[in-house]
Amino acid sequence: MLLKIHLSVAEASVRMANSAMGMLAPLARDLQWKIFMRHESMVLMVKLLAFLEFLMVYLHNSLISPCPCIHATYHKTMLRWGHGGARAAEYVKQNLFSNLIRHPKFISDTKSAIADAYNHTDTEFLKSENNQNRDAGSTASTAILVGDRLLVANVGDSRAVICRGGNAIAVSRDHKPDQTDERQRIEDAGGFVMWAGTWRVGGVLAVSRAFGDRLLKQYVVADPEIQEEKVDSSLEFLILASDGLWDVVSNEEAVAMTKPIEDAEEAAKRLMQEAYQRGSSDNITCVVVRFLMNQGASSRSNSG
Repeated sequence: MLLKIHLSVAEASVRMANSAMGMLAPLARDLQWKIFMRHESMVLMVKLLAFLEFLMVYLHNSLISPCPCIHATYHKTMLRWGHGGARAAEYVKQNLFSNLIRHPKFISDTKSAIADAYNHTDTEFLKSENNQNRDAGSTASTAILVGDRLLVANVGDSRAVICRGGNAIAVSRDHKPDQTDERQRIEDAGGFVMWAGTWRVGGVLAVSRAFGDRLLKQYVVADPEIQEEKVDSSLEFLILASDGLWDVVSNEEAVAMTKPIEDAEEAAKRLMQEAYQRGSSDNITCVVVRFLMNQGASSRSNSG
């Protein structure tokens, strides 16, 4: 029997400019819009803020029966950060989840389906670029809920942290070039890692895994690391956030700040504001997902 879970999802994102007054860069263009599309059980929300850099968050929740003989409730959330332009992040937004749900092993072997979907999306993006925009790339952190299983996949330096039993637990690993195993993998492939303000692949890219990045593709792979968590009454919430948050807020601090705030949107805003006040000058993107056991069903019955 599938576990009934109500998800409250909210996102808050902002581009923080590194200036003495802590103001947004004067040349930054603030373009934001929301698109809401409803089709049967699918709700799609896209909010795009484009400043000097492009930052996108994609939240997509849906209910699906992949085939007549399989009835599986799943929800999915993705956080993406684009570099070198918006094209890679936009392509990932449009194709990653569709590639995943079409995978023949999506239900039977979800982990391998996720890995295949990540790599297939990366390959197809590079083909679609037709040797253009060679520096376009994107990181991605995804959370897939299938029944009572939460699978978190990550490529890049965004991070997923859960609160279980009141404790902060990282369920993803930041992919940085100076990590021992990542550096070894890059060097084994013929690349190098050097210091240029921070540790970078080829002296260019500050993440060791990403979609796109054609010129560094031999070293910067899109292989996700995947972790599975059991969804039960001890799992309270999930935080997906970019390094703009984690550079200045620890996992434990983020969980402590989120825990007393019931509204997911307010919790995400609180984390964003805290990172800004602490001087983060990078893109700050935060998604908070609350797991309210059986409350979704009870609230629907009360309202109906």
